[in-house]
Amino acid sequence: MNQTEKIRILCVDDHPIVLDGLNGVLSLQEDFEVVGLATDGDEAIALFQKQHPDVVLMDLRLRNETGLGVMQRMRDLSPGVRIVVLTSLEGDADVERALANGALGYIVKGCSRDELARAVRAVNAGKRYLQHEVASKLAEHVASESLTPRELEVLNLMVHGMRNKEIGVRLHIAEDTVKMHVRNLLAKLGADDRTEAVTVALRRGLAHLP
Repeated sequence: MNQTEKIRILCVDDHPIVLDGLNGVLSLQEDFEVVGLATDGDEAIALFQKQHPDVVLMDLRLRNETGLGVMQRMRDLSPGVRIVVLTSLEGDADVERALANGALGYIVKGCSRDELARAVRAVNAGKRYLQHEVASKLAEHVASESLTPRELEVLNLMVHGMRNKEIGVRLHIAEDTVKMHVRNLLAKLGADDRTEAVTVALRRGLAHLP
């Protein structure tokens, strides 16, 4: 196969050992060429501009910047960039945010090397690729009522252990207003109490712990 026919891939992950593994696995495919390995956003952007890859494999958790932020920077430079998210995050909200930010593919770490290769080839061809388990979780909640930006703020502070009064002080709103948001959150998440709401939020990727 001619070198110019290969799919040129940039891998972005903040764990060097993961990048080494990806490089080894992808390089086994005759039609793949890994043209860059980046551990943070700035390095990823520099390699993206230098190498002009066909496909970017992107983790959502990086050291100094979210993967979503790096994706947006890449889209600003090249609106047609083709990105496959490869991450440990598998909540439906994580998937929705990634797709809204331009990802064409979404697969979870631990997938088979064959599935990884299929995702890269599909996205390179301009097609969307969602791992089966990811697509199922997304479909499960596709009709759920979305949370408002303020409700997401309140939920995130709940996840970090804050009580209503503390949340009110942090957000500069009345405690009664916080209670109203909490009631709405419980209803939308189908939770009986704050603890269950936090559990649902973490499982779905609506909020994350550090």
